[in-house]
Amino acid sequence: MRILVVEDEDLIAQRIKRLTQEILGNQLQQLMVCPTFASAQAYMLDHPLDLVILDLNLNGKNGFQLLEQSVSASFHTIILSAYPDKAIVAYEYGVLDFISKPFNKTRLQKAFDRYQQQDYRSEYPVKFLAVKKKQKLQLIDIQQIAYIQGAGNHAKLHLQSGQTELHDKSLQHIARLLPSHFRRIHKSYIINMQLVASIANTYEITLQNGDCLPISRSQYKQLKDLLS
Repeated sequence: MRILVVEDEDLIAQRIKRLTQEILGNQLQQLMVCPTFASAQAYMLDHPLDLVILDLNLNGKNGFQLLEQSVSASFHTIILSAYPDKAIVAYEYGVLDFISKPFNKTRLQKAFDRYQQQDYRSEYPVKFLAVKKKQKLQLIDIQQIAYIQGAGNHAKLHLQSGQTELHDKSLQHIARLLPSHFRRIHKSYIINMQLVASIANTYEITLQNGDCLPISRSQYKQLKDLLS
């Protein structure tokens, strides 16, 4: 795992670093600490990351500005903050977890477990997925998504309106954020189960908008039983 810690208090930053090393051991490939908004931005641009642990108050600067730039990126974000009232907003942006200060090793372990859990569903349903368009961030309402299609290291969001948007996270990364009514039916597709019209014996599922998508053989019986 390649991890960036964005924390301006050195004692806390070093504690996060030490606990992360203890928890992850040889799973840890790269661990960097950036104490400022600017240094974190620069590091994110030049280095591939799996996970960012972000404080929301960086020398008086609002960490949400950095969060807004990072939630559409290929890595996941864990917020570590002394302001628990910010949790709901953070989850709506699509963060993986929100840890309130003060924290302990057990709580940090839980956050890493969430990252590694393949079929993780947030306790707080994500309301938006963020995509970058012409250097600006656009929030896509989860309920407007009909299905999501894998596109290499990215994912294509197919909206009920017929529009498509490209997200920088892979299908596997996005699956960890979506509410439970989204289901992976194939290695290349996640669908909004609330929009299913029918399922066919030809290993295909049809959505209310008429789109017909393939179902993997391993998922077919479960989906057939669920929809019946």
